[in-house]
Amino acid sequence: MEIKRLLGKGFRKATEALKGFKALRFRVSHSSLIHVSLLLLILSIAFMVRLLPLRWGFYLSEFDPYYQYRLTKHMVENGFLAWTSWHDTMSWYPYGRDIPRTSFPGLALTAAFFYVILRTLGFPLTPAFAFDPLTSDPLFNFCVIFPVIMGTVTCLVMYFLGKDIGGKEMGLFSAFFLALSSSYIGRTSLGFFDDETVGIFGILLFILLFLRSIETERPFKTSLIYGIAAGMSLGYLFASWGAARYPVGMAVLLVVVLFLLRRYSSRLLFSYSITFGIALFIAINVPYLGFRFLIDSSILPVSGIFLLLCACEATRHIKTLKMKALFMLVFLALSAVLIFMILHFGYFKPLETKLLAVLNPYERLAYPLVESVQEHRPAAWGSFYYDFGIGTFFIPVGLFFAVQNPTNRNVFLVIFGLTSIYFAGSMVRLTLLMAPAFSLLWALALIRLLRPFVTILKEAPGIPRRKMRFGAYVGKEFSGAFLIMMFLLLTFTFVLPTQQMPYPRVVDHAYSPTTIASASVPLKPDETIYDWIEALNWMRENLPQTAVVASWWDYGYWITTVSNKTTLVDNATWNWTQISRVATMFMSNETEAVNILKKYDATHVVVFVTFYYDGVDWGWGDEAKWKWMARIAGLNESDYGGQTWTQDGRSYWEWNPHPGQDAVIYKLMTCGKETKLYGFSPSVSLEHFNLVYYSKGPVIKRAYYALVCIYEIKY
Repeated sequence: MEIKRLLGKGFRKATEALKGFKALRFRVSHSSLIHVSLLLLILSIAFMVRLLPLRWGFYLSEFDPYYQYRLTKHMVENGFLAWTSWHDTMSWYPYGRDIPRTSFPGLALTAAFFYVILRTLGFPLTPAFAFDPLTSDPLFNFCVIFPVIMGTVTCLVMYFLGKDIGGKEMGLFSAFFLALSSSYIGRTSLGFFDDETVGIFGILLFILLFLRSIETERPFKTSLIYGIAAGMSLGYLFASWGAARYPVGMAVLLVVVLFLLRRYSSRLLFSYSITFGIALFIAINVPYLGFRFLIDSSILPVSGIFLLLCACEATRHIKTLKMKALFMLVFLALSAVLIFMILHFGYFKPLETKLLAVLNPYERLAYPLVESVQEHRPAAWGSFYYDFGIGTFFIPVGLFFAVQNPTNRNVFLVIFGLTSIYFAGSMVRLTLLMAPAFSLLWALALIRLLRPFVTILKEAPGIPRRKMRFGAYVGKEFSGAFLIMMFLLLTFTFVLPTQQMPYPRVVDHAYSPTTIASASVPLKPDETIYDWIEALNWMRENLPQTAVVASWWDYGYWITTVSNKTTLVDNATWNWTQISRVATMFMSNETEAVNILKKYDATHVVVFVTFYYDGVDWGWGDEAKWKWMARIAGLNESDYGGQTWTQDGRSYWEWNPHPGQDAVIYKLMTCGKETKLYGFSPSVSLEHFNLVYYSKGPVIKRAYYALVCIYEIKY
């Protein structure tokens, strides 16, 4: 009986405990559940789409990510601050590279920080399946997947920004559009471990926090917190990406427009001061920027606007109109004197060449090195439609609705949209900056267009007599048809394939191999193309550690990071003189070239050439880049030959006997190409170069070859 009584008592206690748990259950409305589910679905889509390059292997993409991985590895192995004293002797030989003075540490520090946490927690980062010596390093695998994670997190930040501007629905649509933006996918897909990975995240986070901080409706303490957070996010952006000047410019423009609209408030001065005070304090402690960053022509307007806001605040405490006018006259006079002193004594740092080329596209014509980079060229307007599809036609509508309701956020959105269109048109790479602006404007236009028709569909069947006239023209049937038409338009971009593609546009753009997995040619092969991977591995295993490799600057990061060999030039392109000397070497005859190489103690030369199965140049290797070598060296490429065509319409360069066929670049490409095709002694004779390796990859798509050749220099 005692046992039965105890069991009954225990059962009652268990029942009461379960009832207590029932009382603690979360109460979520049906709409909130759908809302959260849609957001999670969008984030899942963003993550999975960016994983599509996995089919071709687990590699870093492009070139700069290999340097970022190398910098991250140095931090993990030597400490987070070891990079501040690192002078890299394996690049830009013999001078080396001063890492803290030439690098933004933000991305590497972020990746190193989270990697150390995951490693401490025992998170498995096992080697991936790929024919690459770097994949035995768990850090390499983490760097490959890191852009996918950041791209997804950025879509979440975009949701909150869109929600602040136009409500939850706009937040969902803007996050969805950014998740499937072709230009943004290209910079956050698997392996693209570069500054843009955290750059767009930092820009959107700064915009979100800064716009919240200047709201006068918020309590002072809340604005302070948002201002500090905005300053820290902008400071992080300064430490991570050179394009941090862009959100600074937008914030300054916003303040100017608010000033012209007579929306000045003490809260604006307070938030502006806190945000930029913290951000610039962080910036001057980044060695790459330093104190000289404060006199940069893109940063000086920040100080000017701060002084203007201070003057506005002072005038609010001056009671008489006469004294206000006198104060403003004195302020303007002192400002003019200050500007004159800055210009006269040289306390003014002009913009870098690349930034000048963005503001004025004609500037790049004077700098062949800047113009030679494919992503630095102006964007064709048709590329906007390729990136955004039918959404391109919604952008003017979004701008109209934003201007129609000029809140602080909408004013900023107009500035964001218009400036991003200009910069993207100036440099094709900057379509990346346009992606979040277009996503927001597209979402705003869609929501504002759909909202009236959704409201009509929600109305009760009985319509009051005063609404009958409106109902006769816009009924529920028409509203439903309009909604269906809008979503059908979206299918042209996100669902339906085009005639040239078997997949929807955005999926096709994401479903592309990393650069090294496609041997640096713009193809989607059925399998990984191993020519570059095998060549880099061969150099890593067979060349002595003291080897110094000369190549065109495009391949420098690959050779240094994957092959672990010293290079003369790389993708940093900060030493234009040395790049010009290497260009001159390639365009010279053997005797002159060897004299140049001897000054740099070079031991090997690498060339990359692409061609059709019958030997006609294809145009994606050094057979196309040599023209930029000639221009950078100050030579005229027409002296080396002329363009001609085959009977089936393919173009190639017909080299002149002199100086064309005497040029080292011609001889090295021809020797490698004929050896690959015919397997016997080539038609060109080499006195100072010996072909020690050429890649053995098969013909690509039954038509093309991507050939990497390594030559030993004979002095």
